[in-house]
Amino acid sequence: MALKVGDKAPRFTLPTDDGKELSLEDFAGKRVVLYFYPKDSTPGCTREACGFRDLKAAFSKKGAVILGVSKDSLASHEKFRQKYELNFPLLSDPDTKVMQAYGAWGEKVMYGKKITGTLRTTVLIGKDGKVERIWPKVKVDGHMEDVLASL
Repeated sequence: MALKVGDKAPRFTLPTDDGKELSLEDFAGKRVVLYFYPKDSTPGCTREACGFRDLKAAFSKKGAVILGVSKDSLASHEKFRQKYELNFPLLSDPDTKVMQAYGAWGEKVMYGKKITGTLRTTVLIGKDGKVERIWPKVKVDGHMEDVLASL
């Protein structure tokens, strides 16, 4: 069953690149921009992460926090965050359970071949813990501004 606007956001607890664990419950009463991306330090994922980094103050002013999620290791996340001076947590979902719960894992075509992997997806979770908006099949250019404008 696919996640829909108005659904209660699936709960999760995942490790972060700074050695902590974060849960959705940690952000009760705040809006959460939960974005799922395929791989640290790849061109599209770097543009997306840096775009969210550059707009973080504007997201904060609107009461929203940003969380990035991929299946990369914590060591990979730490290098990625340091290299690009990312100012928000990166969460590791190596078994893809959270990605699956949010509809961000599945079949896609890459270089003409069907593969199973991360589907670039962003989910906006409201202060009440319900899904406010879902951006499936994200195209990076202009996406971060679109998410900000929806707050």
